[in-house]
Amino acid sequence: MKTIGMVLIGVGILALVYSGFKYTTKENVVDLGPIEIDKEKQHSVNWPPITGALLLLTGVVFVVIDRKKLA
Repeated sequence: MKTIGMVLIGVGILALVYSGFKYTTKENVVDLGPIEIDKEKQHSVNWPPITGALLLLTGVVFVVIDRKKLA
């Protein structure tokens, strides 16, 4: 339980700091024999800040529950 909580806390902090990421794909636009024209297209993956906050809060709850079990 404590390990899962620590991982969730770490992921939650990262999700709050980095609100998403971008990646690029190549798309073949024209292919006429030896002539090829490619287009680079950027995609972005974003998540709301509440996601990071919920992960962080869930991790803290897991760590606190684990400590209460040990006491």
